Amino acid sequence: MTVTWPLKFGSFISPVHSPREDPNLTLHQDVDLCVHLDDLGYDEVWMGEHHSTGWEYVASPELFLSYVAAKTRRIKLGTGVISLPYHHPFNVAERVLLLDHLSRGRMMFGFGPGALAYDAYLYGMHSNDLRPRMEQSLDVVLPLLRGERVSKTTDWFTLRDAKCQLRPYAPDGFEIAVTCTTSPSGPKLAGRNGLSMLTLNATQVAGISALSGNWSIAEEVAAENGQTLDRRNWRLVGPMHIAETEAQARKDVAHGLPDWIYYNTKVGTLGLVPETATTTDQYVDALNENGFAIVGTPDQAAAQIERLWDQSGGFGTFLFWAHDWADREATRRSYELFARYVAPRFKGHVASLAESEAHALRHRGELAPQAAAARKKVTDEYAAQKAAKAS
Repeated sequence: MTVTWPLKFGSFISPVHSPREDPNLTLHQDVDLCVHLDDLGYDEVWMGEHHSTGWEYVASPELFLSYVAAKTRRIKLGTGVISLPYHHPFNVAERVLLLDHLSRGRMMFGFGPGALAYDAYLYGMHSNDLRPRMEQSLDVVLPLLRGERVSKTTDWFTLRDAKCQLRPYAPDGFEIAVTCTTSPSGPKLAGRNGLSMLTLNATQVAGISALSGNWSIAEEVAAENGQTLDRRNWRLVGPMHIAETEAQARKDVAHGLPDWIYYNTKVGTLGLVPETATTTDQYVDALNENGFAIVGTPDQAAAQIERLWDQSGGFGTFLFWAHDWADREATRRSYELFARYVAPRFKGHVASLAESEAHALRHRGELAPQAAAARKKVTDEYAAQKAAKAS
């Protein structure tokens, strides 16, 4: 496998936290994680939007990220994602433009239909309503972000000669990404509008098998609509936890992996492990074997990135799906190990160092004796001078 361009790395924070923990502490824990990623040199962080279940309770990613913007220096900040069916599209456009200015151009606009059926229910919607409403919203949000005036009436919103007062902070605007899963709807929307793609659960068995096909759909639709897509603007999301040894990583995730499995298989709808799995080690075995996650070492994490590259045909950014599998210190250590030992392999940061080392080793047989001889010569000269003075 050969990565043909430098990859970027970051974190996709749903967030998922146990309802038995103080939400104020976990929210600030997420803020601290964003600051930690900024310090470690990660490229971006994304925050989600959810309204139910008791486990995912950031209702406004823009509000969360505006707070993070004031505490970070360079990391890019993505709404991951704003659920368009739940908001008037004019409010969406105004809020992302405000975040773009508050962060001085570090904002990325990610949108989707909404992931939780429970959220749709409380808004009085059926899951079947979400994607059509998302497309209706996007059809006016995009021209609003371009500074155009828009008039449109649907069965759920009205705009009359509407225009946003702010324009994007940067002259060329900001990146806009549509969330994709295993269905073709996200890739089709990305292709029609020339948008980036953010593929959730990319490491699921169904997601892995759909990766190359979804990109082909996006490119086909883009060509039909006079748009161009760039694989470097494609993001894949999957969970990892790494430590110095696999044994240590397994020990770390005993802290919170069982709770996370419970949420995603009993409250949520991701069938991640067989029902026969009941212990942390069995969960880890299942997740590692089916490729959904990596609980292991930096080398295992690197192999996962390589596998995703080969399966997809190439992408631009890998995002950790953030979790509370381990405690705070082990989680921060996992991100640090990845930043120190894995990311540089795919960013091109260490290839020249390895070449320099190899060059030194090739010439060691020739140059090392010269250095030793030079040191002996100086030592002998000093001894001779000292002897001459003594006589």
